[in-house]
Amino acid sequence: MALAVKKFQARWPTSKVELFESGTSAGFRQFCAGKIAIANASRPINSKELKVCSSNGVSFLELPIAFDAITVVVHPKNTWAKQISIKELAQIWASDAQGKVDRWKEVNNDWPDRALSLCGPGRDSGTYDYFNKSVNGKDDNSRSDYTASEDDAVLVRCVAGNVNALGYFGFGYYNANRDRLRALAIAGASGPVAPTIANVQEGTYLPLSRPLFLYINDKQLTENKALRNFVTMTVANGKGLAQAAGSIPLPASTYRLVESKIFRHVTGSSFGGDLPVGLSIGEALRRSFDQHKLPQFR
Repeated sequence: MALAVKKFQARWPTSKVELFESGTSAGFRQFCAGKIAIANASRPINSKELKVCSSNGVSFLELPIAFDAITVVVHPKNTWAKQISIKELAQIWASDAQGKVDRWKEVNNDWPDRALSLCGPGRDSGTYDYFNKSVNGKDDNSRSDYTASEDDAVLVRCVAGNVNALGYFGFGYYNANRDRLRALAIAGASGPVAPTIANVQEGTYLPLSRPLFLYINDKQLTENKALRNFVTMTVANGKGLAQAAGSIPLPASTYRLVESKIFRHVTGSSFGGDLPVGLSIGEALRRSFDQHKLPQFR
């Protein structure tokens, strides 16, 4: 989005766009209160947020903009962990692990008897919600005795500065810091799968891959020409922007579908307040465009 703002202001220098960083949940609180025109989100809007938006008269467009792979990372000098299973992640991160699991060997007997230092998103992060739903069964089932931040740059430093650390955050921050971090493959029934662009696009990096979204205030989009220019420019250039940022782009044909949601004025969420995990990218995208099937949008 920082790249999108830069590109937009180069083309329309008299229009100003302010970009603020927060967790997804904090962004939705501002968005559903009508205080901001756009909320970037690393998960779909949930049922509680839908009710708040509705009670405040905030209708919106839900636009998938890129893919993400929640990436589990360690220090490059960690010589013992190459892959990790969802079961092992649950042993580490579930709420009942607090105060009990604090050494690597307690997770896997092949790992050394060394302190385990954890770094992860805070409760306002959509990554926190999605990871815990995927790994621990509920979006709020997480231990709290770890270094927490909604700023992924803080989490990068947390892992990069400690050989005994393990953390998780979005693929873009891992991709930008490959020289300081090492990603763990996720071990599954078909073998370990690394967080790569190809594996996410092919739907094999599960359950920790997900679409990323823009939520746009419908009324402001209609009334504010500069906002509409910004949104349409961002979506039209979505693939190039995602690639330039080191993120995982949608297929080019999908960005055209996203543009059609804007031009056909398709409002509301395709996810009904649910937080689906374990969907392939194809399934997630089909669900993202369910509204197109409604008679009024045919």
